[in-house]
Amino acid sequence: MEVLRATNLTKIYGSTIAVNNVSMTINEGDIYGFVGENGAGKTTFIRLVAGLADKNSGEFTLFEGENHSIGALVETPSLYLYLNAMDNLMAQGKLLGITDKEKHKELFRLVKLEYLIDSKKKAKSFSLGMKQRLGIAMCLLANPKFLLLDEPMNGLDPEGVVLMRDLIKSLSEQGITFLISSHMLGELSKVATRYGFIHEGKLIKEITREELEQSQKGLLNVKVSEENVEKLKIVLTKNNIKFDDEDGIKIYDQTIEDIVELLTKNGITLKGITEETSNIEDYYLDLIGGLHE
Repeated sequence: MEVLRATNLTKIYGSTIAVNNVSMTINEGDIYGFVGENGAGKTTFIRLVAGLADKNSGEFTLFEGENHSIGALVETPSLYLYLNAMDNLMAQGKLLGITDKEKHKELFRLVKLEYLIDSKKKAKSFSLGMKQRLGIAMCLLANPKFLLLDEPMNGLDPEGVVLMRDLIKSLSEQGITFLISSHMLGELSKVATRYGFIHEGKLIKEITREELEQSQKGLLNVKVSEENVEKLKIVLTKNNIKFDDEDGIKIYDQTIEDIVELLTKNGITLKGITEETSNIEDYYLDLIGGLHE
C-alpha cells in the first residue's frame, strides 16, 4: 500500500519557494530518510503532510484514501513543562478520548520511559531525549500507522541516539511506516530503508538502501613503483577505467580482484592496494555538487 503519495507539492513563503513541486511516494513499511541541508524544505514538507501548514499547489494522499491515523513530531514536542510525564500523556489522551491508564503505562514501557510512570519530576527537567521519547509516546496514543519525525536525534547524547534508533526499529517491526528528516546522516543510515534527497526545496533523488549501498562501492588506492605509474595510467585509460592521480592513483568503481588481474596481465607489479568506502554524506554532497557543475 502507498502510505503517502505527494504530487507537485509546493509551499511558498513570500518570495521563498520552501517546497518546490515535490513528488514523493512512501510505501507501507518504509523507514523513509529525508535528507537535506538546513533550509532545504524538510520541515516545511513534513508540516504540509501533517496538516500543520497549507500548500500553495499540488496534492497529496495518505493510505490511498483509506482512513488511518498519523502522528507527527515536528521540531520539538509540545509538552506541559510543569506537569510530570504521566500527566502530560493523560492530558493528550483526554483530547483523543483515551483515558485508560494501563494503555499509558504500556506506552511508557514501549518508549523506555517506564521509570517515569510514577515520577513527580516535571517535564521542564527532562533531558532532550526524554522529551523526544515522551513526544513519540503521545503520538502513539492514537495508534498511528504513519509517523513523521522531524530531526528526532538532533541534540541527543550518544545514549539518547541509540535509544531513539532502537525505538524506531522496534516500531517499524510493529507495522509503523516512517518519514524521518535528519542531518545526522550516519545515524539515519542505520535505520532508513529508503531515502529522499531534497535541496533548495526540490526533491532531487529517491533511492533504496540497497541502491545506495551499491552506489557506494569504494575507491581503490593503488601503489606501484615510480617507473610503472605512467604505464598504469595508460592501461587504465585504454580500459575506460575512471581514475585520478592528484594524490597517488585512485581508481573508481572497480573491485580489488579485477584491478589485480588487470595489472598482472599487463606486467605491472603491485606494491599495495587498499579500498576506501564512501558514505551517505559523500553521496549527498556529490548529488548537490553535480547540480552546480
